[in-house]
Amino acid sequence: MVDLLERLGRPQDELRFVHVAGTNGKGSVCAYVASVLQAAGYKVGLFTSPFILCFEERIRVNGENITGEELARAVAAVRPAAEAVEAASGDHPTEFELMGAVAFEHFRAVGCDIVVLEVGLGGRLDATNVIEAPEVSVICRIGLDHTDLLGDTLGAVAGEKAGIVKAGAPVVSWPQESEAMAVIEAVAAERGCELFVPDFGDLSVEPLAGAALRRFSWKGRGFETRLLGSYQPFNAALALAAVDVLRGRGWAISAEAAFAGIASARWPGRFEVVDTAPLTIVDGGHNPQGAEALAASLADLLGEEGRASVDFALGVLADKDYPAMVRAVAPWARSFSVYAPKSPRALAADELEGCVREIMVEEGRADDVPVRTCGAPADALRAAHDAAGPEGCVVAFGTLYAIADLMGAL
Repeated sequence: MVDLLERLGRPQDELRFVHVAGTNGKGSVCAYVASVLQAAGYKVGLFTSPFILCFEERIRVNGENITGEELARAVAAVRPAAEAVEAASGDHPTEFELMGAVAFEHFRAVGCDIVVLEVGLGGRLDATNVIEAPEVSVICRIGLDHTDLLGDTLGAVAGEKAGIVKAGAPVVSWPQESEAMAVIEAVAAERGCELFVPDFGDLSVEPLAGAALRRFSWKGRGFETRLLGSYQPFNAALALAAVDVLRGRGWAISAEAAFAGIASARWPGRFEVVDTAPLTIVDGGHNPQGAEALAASLADLLGEEGRASVDFALGVLADKDYPAMVRAVAPWARSFSVYAPKSPRALAADELEGCVREIMVEEGRADDVPVRTCGAPADALRAAHDAAGPEGCVVAFGTLYAIADLMGAL
């Protein structure tokens, strides 16, 4: 990645960044920060992964996807540099490295004031970590995910995430569990970085109760967000803490821009209501922490009377802790329609069916919760809709890689 960008004239050096790592919430926090900066009048680049609905959404400026023409122009600039890297080293840059280079080239070409940059995986060795010191590094909530690559303890994962911390650049971190927090504090101290950790005691969240907006107050100021998950006010508070740091570094962001940015932020596939008859929710939760957050959001939306009333469409990747994911939502389940996502890492549908059935036996509900195997995400969604009827509730979750197929089936 370094060689590739050197051959492009180091476009990242002409940009300023908010760099965001973490296990859960990275995309939402990126969306909030970018939206606030745009509301403040800045030209804002946003680089995220994976894409949900279309490839171009990975590279955006002021909320608009890169166009086909712009993408072609940036690819044309990057291709000869990538070929030169391969000729010199024998190794071709990875797809993620290529897209990072394309994004940097595009953001430089259009003159972005600032770029919100989401880490792809981990942080320390991620291709995005070629940037120099950002305006602020943000570390979202850390959990155990990709343990084969990042380590199987919170401390090990935190060490990889904290790899984005650069000497002297301020850091904003979610108030992590103690093992992870100790690592982040140590890295920040070693690199001479001021560390800001929001106090969620300053956050007050109103019940959702079927509303189309989630309202909350942060440090005494009222906000509202269209992102309805129970965890989103916490992600918004983390984003607002980063905004406070940006203000301290001279970025002109008014209170009005902060309110408008939080209110206008969009992030598809995160506890997103996509239909009303039946109530249909698509959620990108793809690890135990995400499934627990989904369960908390269902409790907030449906109340205790909503237990055992949800028809789930579920597909997962084999390298996830999918039994823990199923256990997290099991109390809410009326049925499961399972499938294998389109991914070489997908868990076979029959294996997932067996897992769900075992857990329903553990829960003492094996006779009450049907489990059916389906051929594709769209088939599973239709089966869940049929089970729910027009007055029911359908939730599709388990992987980000199926969201486009699920949306296309509506």
